[in-house]
This record gives sequence, structure tokens and C-alpha cells, in this order.
Amino acid sequence: MKLIPFCAGLLCASVVATTAFAGPPYVTDDPEPTDTGHFEIYTYGAGTNTVGGTDGEAGLDFNYGILPNTQLSITLPVAYDAAAGGPTIGGFGNVELGVKYRFLHQDDIGLDVSVFPRVFFPSASHRLGEQHASFFLPLWIEKDIGSWSAFGGGGCLVNHGGDSKNFCLMGAATTYQVLPKLQLGAEVFHQTADTFGGQASTGLGFGARYDFTELLHLVASAGPGIENAAETNRHSWYAALLFTF
Repeated sequence: MKLIPFCAGLLCASVVATTAFAGPPYVTDDPEPTDTGHFEIYTYGAGTNTVGGTDGEAGLDFNYGILPNTQLSITLPVAYDAAAGGPTIGGFGNVELGVKYRFLHQDDIGLDVSVFPRVFFPSASHRLGEQHASFFLPLWIEKDIGSWSAFGGGGCLVNHGGDSKNFCLMGAATTYQVLPKLQLGAEVFHQTADTFGGQASTGLGFGARYDFTELLHLVASAGPGIENAAETNRHSWYAALLFTF
């Protein structure tokens, strides 16, 4: 599935940091790991539409603060592919395992900086997902300024098998805490071609997070593609219920 555009970063002037929430629903991730001893669990659905149809996935994304500044992540997806004018097929997607480690802090240098290596395992379905393993190593950066947060990162994915090839991703995102329970944000992201003969893609995303309680949250985003959109991303979306405890 082509819906793996992780993104890239930006830097801001140094000021006192405040608490910020990033990562899902944005393509762009953030460097903040889950608090030690706590869980973040997303029950999510996502999709991308192209001239060839719509593909995407739904599943569970588990994050656990296993150690100080260290987050263990496991994603269990079920993928689907609805070809234009054809049948819709579904099956297991590529299970992901990752570890996010923050090695620099805003309190010390004015920025949070993390690495977040992720392994994508071969799909159990012969019709959906990649049939080989791949590995992604990004660097994530964040700066908080009052109610504003700017974050991003970048990296390349080792992706050998079939017609797949290595590709890189870059982008940036900004969020603003509009109300005590409501945060809005926007991002721009770019991915080089991930298949032989494929095309690069650039897209925009507009997202929101609403906190029903300290334990239950709604996160969602949607946006259009702006480069080779017909073939790579006419529009895409993500929505999840987030449980934090």
C-alpha cells in the first residue's frame, strides 16, 4: 500500500516549551514518546484515492512508554483495495514494529529530537500489502511556542522486493491549540517514487484533535495531493479514536 508518507522537519526560535500533541492524525510524526508506563491506543481507519481506485487500512496502533524517553509501537492493520470499476478486496496488511527514542530535549537545547526506526513485516495476505520486509529510519524534530507547535522530520525507507524501491520522505506540520479541548493543524509532505516507473507525490493535510475526556480523544485529518495527484493521491484521510491511560 502506498499510504506510508512519513514527513520532514523544521526548526523554530527558542522559547519556553509547553505540552503538545502530534503524530496521528498527521502524516508527519513528532519526537515526543509516550509517557513512561502509559499507553496510547489508536483504533483507526485511513485511505487514499487515485484514478485507479481507493486503498487504505484500518486497525490498532499501540504505543507504550516502556522506558524514560523511549516508546514501543506496534501497528496491526487490515488493508483493503477498491479498484475503480472492480471488486473490493481485503486482507492483512504489513504489521509494524518500532521504537521511538528521544535523545535531545527542549528544556536543554530548545528542541525535542528523536529517532524512530520502524520495521514493516511481510503481509500475511498474498493480494494486499508488501510481500517483503522493509525498514524506515527517520529523524523527528519539534519546537513548541505557547499554543503553537511545529514538528517534522525526514528519512528513507529500505524497500527491496518486486517492483518496490527505496524511497525518502520529507515534510512539516504546525498545530495550534484553539480551545482547551480542540487543536487544529496543517501539514505539507513529499515522498519520492516508491516503485520502479512510479512517480513522486506531494500532499497537504488538515487535521484536528478533540479531547472528550483525559482518556478518550477523537483525531482526524484529510487533504488533497498537489503533485501527480491522479496517480498517487487525489485525496486522503485518517480518523481514529485515541485512548490514553
